[in-house]
Amino acid sequence: MARNNVGAMHKCLIGSLPVIKRGVFNTTRKQNDRACSGKHRIHLGRKKACTSQSQVKTMLMCFFDHKVIVSFEFIAQRQKVNQQCYLEMVTRLRESVRRKRPGLWPDKWIIHHDNAPAHEALRFCEFLAKNSTAKMDHPPYSPHLAPCDFWLLPKLKNSLKGQRFADLSDIQRKVKMLLQGIPENDFQDCFRQWHHRLTKCIASQGEYFEGDSSR
Repeated sequence: MARNNVGAMHKCLIGSLPVIKRGVFNTTRKQNDRACSGKHRIHLGRKKACTSQSQVKTMLMCFFDHKVIVSFEFIAQRQKVNQQCYLEMVTRLRESVRRKRPGLWPDKWIIHHDNAPAHEALRFCEFLAKNSTAKMDHPPYSPHLAPCDFWLLPKLKNSLKGQRFADLSDIQRKVKMLLQGIPENDFQDCFRQWHHRLTKCIASQGEYFEGDSSR
């Protein structure tokens, strides 16, 4: 596909499940003077507000093509992304494709994701076959060939770096704003990088390579 048909790549909807760990936000609790000011301070029995930092993770399911974010949703806390969960998300994705990319509906789009168990489950493969949805295989242990790993997640993490958030919903609002603000040129640049990486992988016959600027 990479070598002979760039047009086929433009039919791909790339799926990603990044775990965003930049969710560092401030929490305030009451402590006495000694706890806040050090062990050598005299305990006066007064209460003071101390700020601590707690870190949370939020999982994002996102599908995009060479033009736009087609679908995204946050995974509920403690929700396992098993085959049932993933099947429901891809069912909702199909509706998003119908609304946002009608030129690819119903069976002209290709799904691309990694090799997580939920993505390879028989039930999910039967769902794709039933709906005439093609799947682009992904080489195992190859995050450098996955656009969500080499492009989308670093893009989000760099934008969130150093920021403080009030709570989990505040993080999610920021991520939503970032996703909706990605210009079309950036998606096209991502696909150019992806094509370059795939072509280089083919040229090296699948051997590991380093120092790739992907330009």
